[in-house]
Amino acid sequence: MTYREELLNLLYQLSYEERAVTLTSGKKSNYYVDGKQTTCHARGAFLVGHLFYERISEKSRVAGISVKGVGGLTMGADPIVSAISVVSALKNDPLHAFLIRKEPKGHGKQLWLEGDKNFAAGDSVAIIEDVVTSGGSLLKAVERAQAHDLRVVMALTLVDRLEGGAELLLEHGIEIEALFTIEDLKGFKK
Repeated sequence: MTYREELLNLLYQLSYEERAVTLTSGKKSNYYVDGKQTTCHARGAFLVGHLFYERISEKSRVAGISVKGVGGLTMGADPIVSAISVVSALKNDPLHAFLIRKEPKGHGKQLWLEGDKNFAAGDSVAIIEDVVTSGGSLLKAVERAQAHDLRVVMALTLVDRLEGGAELLLEHGIEIEALFTIEDLKGFKK
């Protein structure tokens, strides 16, 4: 079984639920994808770290871009960017992680972005998300990274629900790549 097949199996077992839910956007849905159930699982973290690292490395090589780090909006991105960063260190190709708060820290330096000392102005980064629906959270992460003078050169998600997020980001000049779409999960066969 490939890493991708193994990760899809874990996503289906741990993260995909058919039930009525209200999403962050306020929309109603008859299924839910809780990516953190998979990305916080030890094997799941290993798999997402490797698969995202490989995608970022390949896209960077093809585009001739030197990506310095990976980050995203807390909490969905936190376990993923940490896993990518660890895998990159094991490959001797460090991608530092950064975390973007939903609100600035209320004390100290009042930062929106944690891990900022690992980057210089203009560094190229990838923005990561666990599940994209409308794209609002991912767009917020892109804007916060740009406000810290980071150059967002790619965006990746574990699962795209195919509900307009990719189109919203494209309107802002950011193309998103998904490891999986909701169709992969709905069509999964054990």
